[in-house]
Amino acid sequence: MGGTHVTVTVRNPLDRRRCWEGEFLVDTGAGDSLVPRRCLEAIGVEPRGRRSYRLADGSEVEFEIAFAELEFMEDVAPALVIVGDDEAEPLLGVIALEQAGVVVDPEGEKLRRREFFRL
Repeated sequence: MGGTHVTVTVRNPLDRRRCWEGEFLVDTGAGDSLVPRRCLEAIGVEPRGRRSYRLADGSEVEFEIAFAELEFMEDVAPALVIVGDDEAEPLLGVIALEQAGVVVDPEGEKLRRREFFRL
């Protein structure tokens, strides 16, 4: 997939009034989403642990993780997010896409709402 971006509002789940909005790159190769540390700190979201991730080049890196709500395309997804470097590009992973009922149209490299959720 090319460079598809979507506007995402990141909310502190413990105080939903505290939020940050940014442009996220849709990354269909990533499970979890990534939010820069400075953005999470600004809304009071603190790291809750660490997790190892395998990068595209095969190397393993350990990142801090946190919990947030991601709002985009008129829906909300509770999310475990990777705490990225302050200057990292925000990434929207497939888990958040699925939770919000959004699918990727590979031909047009666009996002579209799923017609229904499976029970």
